[in-house]
Amino acid sequence: MKKRGQGFLGGALILLIAVGLVKVIGAFFKIPLNAIIGDVGMGYFGTAYTIYHPIFSLATAGFPVAIARMVSENLERKRYRDVRRLHAVSIPIFLLLGTLACALMLLGSAPFLAFINRADQNALPAVYVLAPAVFFGSLSAIYRGYYEGLGDMRPTAFSEVAEALCKLILGLLTAWAVMDRAMEEFASSGTVFGQAASSMDYARSAALPWAAAGAILGVTVGSVISLVTLWVYHRVQGDGIAQEQLRSSPAPARRRILVRSLIRTAVPVALGALAVNLSSLVDTAFLQNRISTVMIEHADVLLGMYGDFLRPEDIAQGRVPTALFGCYTNALTLFMLVPALTQAFGVSALPSVTAAWTSGSRLKLESSIENVLRIVALITMPAGIALSVLSGPIASLLGYNPITGKILVLLGLGSIFAAANIPINSMLQAVGRLDLPVKLLCVGLVIKIGLNYVLTGIPEINVMGAGFGTLVCYFFLTFFGLAALGKETHMELRLFRLFGKPFLASVAAAAAGWQVSHLVQRILPGRWEALFSMAAFVLVYGFCVLFLRILRKSDLQALPGTEKITKILEKHHWIGYNKL
Repeated sequence: MKKRGQGFLGGALILLIAVGLVKVIGAFFKIPLNAIIGDVGMGYFGTAYTIYHPIFSLATAGFPVAIARMVSENLERKRYRDVRRLHAVSIPIFLLLGTLACALMLLGSAPFLAFINRADQNALPAVYVLAPAVFFGSLSAIYRGYYEGLGDMRPTAFSEVAEALCKLILGLLTAWAVMDRAMEEFASSGTVFGQAASSMDYARSAALPWAAAGAILGVTVGSVISLVTLWVYHRVQGDGIAQEQLRSSPAPARRRILVRSLIRTAVPVALGALAVNLSSLVDTAFLQNRISTVMIEHADVLLGMYGDFLRPEDIAQGRVPTALFGCYTNALTLFMLVPALTQAFGVSALPSVTAAWTSGSRLKLESSIENVLRIVALITMPAGIALSVLSGPIASLLGYNPITGKILVLLGLGSIFAAANIPINSMLQAVGRLDLPVKLLCVGLVIKIGLNYVLTGIPEINVMGAGFGTLVCYFFLTFFGLAALGKETHMELRLFRLFGKPFLASVAAAAAGWQVSHLVQRILPGRWEALFSMAAFVLVYGFCVLFLRILRKSDLQALPGTEKITKILEKHHWIGYNKL
């Protein structure tokens, strides 16, 4: 078999580069999009996504993980014919699930939107345009899971970047074209797509649902491009399994047995992913619904807090809940940057830890798990703390509403635990406990629902309640997930030695960034504040990583092209050697 896998850190690096590109492309998409359609339009955009994600997860999330895990297991046992058959049997399953999920999104969206905000159901066009992406995304999941199980992260990386580029180009152009066409029509006839508008502000409001749908069109077409990219890679590159290996491989299991095993493995993971995405749906439902009630009973409190940051026409048209949800959506976009980084480690860790678990080597398993946790801490802690401490300058730099910065204080801290939870769940799945993430997520979701419902209904807390509920939920999941991982593997996880140094480095960097922020604010207010404070954060964190010798020689040796930098760091005693 041709070597296709890149190993844990090599595979994670490929995905990290892809994630980095996708997030940069996403920033170039969402920042201008926010300028084009504003907070209310972003509310429609975010609502469509929060309906899409749970349905997509229910249909597909468990199967890529199940395919990856079963492919990795069979590779370790040299059952190459089972590997091939797994790919074949997954295609009809995904076709059926993708079709049903698309139909559910088309038929169930209107009643849901009527529940969360009866006064403003203008997110429907965006939801309907996004629905086909569920179908195409489910087919893409076949190839991603298959190659991730082979340890080859390139197809996932290529397809995600291609999808993001399509979203950027087509989504922005379509949203801009819709708004431009609407304003032209209003200037010539006083209408917007046939609907009378009394002023320019009202004309803009009438165009927003269709502009949000135009932005979503880029996402849907991007899902098609992603599928085509994966299919072409599969046809051209293949999977590296030679004919000789297939001939020498044991007879494959019957299709029915493989399908049962696939479903049995996938269902717990899918339910867990559904629970994660239901948390976003909870935010959408309770946040808008409860704030609508607050606006009826205590509008003076809410407008006293946020009136200066909201557009007068949004207040007049009763769109304050949608506008606040748009601010929350923008904060959530920044929140999701951190879990997106560790998702790469979760995907790469699954075949690595599965192989270690299957081999029965305790030393190999312990090394795999501790490497994942240590590298994850090295990334999540500084990223989350920076988002929280520098939330105001970051929101200002990106052109977001100041309300977004206030929400990000809590969501930044929550992103640390949300990001750590992803690889923890992957490792629990790798050691055969696919049910534990689901059980923990169900409890976490109940906690989040309770906190969100109570807190968002308190006028003085309002939208901040959703951020606090998210923080508490993911703290619970991470704490008990680590405890479960230690128990299942019979390992004593040395948490302080794993997380202590990254935490100290992050706190020192945050203190430096905060001080620079306040200093620059007096001299060069505005976007310079964010740039200088973030630069200070990065420099101090980098210094602390070297000074505290958080990086290890084995980490660098696992990455290609790092021989020279390893020698330099080794010469100055800036990298560690000893096992944790």
